Amino acid sequence: MAEMIRLRVKRQDGPNAASRWEEFNIPYTKNLNVIAMLMHIQKNPVMANGQKTTPVVFECNCLEEVCGACSMVVNGKPRQACSSLVDQLSQPITLEPLSKFTLIRDLQVDRTRMFENLKKVKAWIDIDGTYDLGAGPRMAARDQEWAYPLSRCMTCGCCAESCPNYNQKSAFIGPAAISQVRLFNAHPTGEMQSHDRLDAIMGEGGVTDCGNAQNCVRVCPKEIPLTTSIADMGRQTVKRWIDRALRS
Repeated sequence: MAEMIRLRVKRQDGPNAASRWEEFNIPYTKNLNVIAMLMHIQKNPVMANGQKTTPVVFECNCLEEVCGACSMVVNGKPRQACSSLVDQLSQPITLEPLSKFTLIRDLQVDRTRMFENLKKVKAWIDIDGTYDLGAGPRMAARDQEWAYPLSRCMTCGCCAESCPNYNQKSAFIGPAAISQVRLFNAHPTGEMQSHDRLDAIMGEGGVTDCGNAQNCVRVCPKEIPLTTSIADMGRQTVKRWIDRALRS
């Protein structure tokens, strides 16, 4: 491994500003990750050619692949910057912002759309009441086993970035929201609102907008079976449509 790491960062001062590339030399240390390199630039914002610049704007929080905040495109692949280790990346290492979300500045984007989609599908369980509702029904161990991986979603946006059907011109809610419908509909208490969630993904931007590219499951940092969830929700929405037709 070379003593210096060459880092190329795509920078942009705002959503309507012109983009540019800046290169940096970062001293190599063992187990160095992308976030550590960006922090090094914060302390010493000098490019490889010796010219001074401004610190690169990025977002991070937990630094242990839990919050999903540090999503960016690393060497052409959407991934978490905190778990992207230099020893596993080819040089020069290129960093770009996610392209499917509104850019704020440099590597920071606005993922509000993903959270709004979770609201659309009611990705929560109603437990509020004016009195203690007591313990809810238990979930069978066999269901816990397949449902737990779905709960690991951190709304990082990697699946949306890799999806050709998720973009600024499309209403598609994306793989993450559809998978959360499957998760909450499987819960004994959440099942009470299952029809509402299915109805939410049966309209425009719903499960039928998926083109089955299967990129999402390849880039998910939590290895969530997103395509399985989409297929299952496809079956469930068909059943829901038939049920509604028979009752109308």
